[in-house]
Amino acid sequence: MSKLGSLGARLHRGEISYDFIGHRKIWYGISILITITAIVGLAVRGLNMGIDFQGGAVFTTAKNGSISVSQAQTAAEEASGHEAVVQKLGDGSVRIQIAGMDTKQSDTVKDELAKDFKVDSESIAADLVGPSWGDQIANKAWQGLAIFMVLVVIYLAIAFEWRMAIAALVALIHDITITVGIYALVGFEVTPGTVIGLLTILGYSLYDTVVVFDSLKEQTKDLTKQTRFTYSEIANRSINGTLVRSINTTVVALLPVAGLLFIGGGFLGAGTLNDISLSLFVGLAAGAYSSIFIATPLVADLKEREPQVKALRKRVLAKRAHAPADEPAPSYGYDGADEDPEDVETAVVGPRTQPGARTRGRGRPSGKRR
Repeated sequence: MSKLGSLGARLHRGEISYDFIGHRKIWYGISILITITAIVGLAVRGLNMGIDFQGGAVFTTAKNGSISVSQAQTAAEEASGHEAVVQKLGDGSVRIQIAGMDTKQSDTVKDELAKDFKVDSESIAADLVGPSWGDQIANKAWQGLAIFMVLVVIYLAIAFEWRMAIAALVALIHDITITVGIYALVGFEVTPGTVIGLLTILGYSLYDTVVVFDSLKEQTKDLTKQTRFTYSEIANRSINGTLVRSINTTVVALLPVAGLLFIGGGFLGAGTLNDISLSLFVGLAAGAYSSIFIATPLVADLKEREPQVKALRKRVLAKRAHAPADEPAPSYGYDGADEDPEDVETAVVGPRTQPGARTRGRGRPSGKRR
């Protein structure tokens, strides 16, 4: 078995664990800092809306392999006074997009481009794009997002409970805010592909969160009938038990997206790939982070406010306080069954002692009971 597979099995069995819940204030602080940075970037720089949202003109030259992308971009920006997005098409023609132009300006720029390229103006096709189409896309996207959020809350409230629904909603808003903020900071153009990417990442983010919630729901059945574990400890076990799975699925999803973003958009210069690949890359990473460090710790915080869970925590801590000094701490690998204290010992992870490693006979070589 590989080292990662062995680690995942030990995490799932509760033999080792990391105290994600205990360090939740650190994760909250990091998320708040990133979110504030994203909001400030969005407020200061704003989004670089594409031609589909602003309106403008699209110029397409005839097949002419002698026109380079840099030459076309320089000529278009000098003629229009605006930034231009230039793409070299497979047949050798060049596509130039310039936002914020009307019909009169479009005719002037077309004539200037014809002079710079030394071609007849009729060989350059000019199409005007109105902003109304982009507005329709944006409005439909907002409507779809709102419907999606409502359905998610209703589903999670029914399948799990309302606290998990709230935590999942907070995680989704966290992911969208960070992704949009990074778009503003990087300055990539926002196109309909960006909107598609934003809506796509919601499913990935929700998937990771639901996997942890499902494990948590299963392990907290008859929670108040035992006095060995608090809700936060079982929530921590749920995160550790699904951690390697979440990492594996996220890495597998990120690899092709990273290829689009860094190789296709960066190295090969296919800039049109950036609009969707950046939203997917940032959203997938943020979704994996929020499911582990935001959603589940937030559920634990909300649950620990319940009177029954508060009372359980007091009973668990009181029982441990009155336990004999040589009695080991209980395992986080709670499965609802009572275990013999002789069969449990603690495993040290990082700076803290985390319960979880099991042995037979408490260190006796034969493993036999006396």
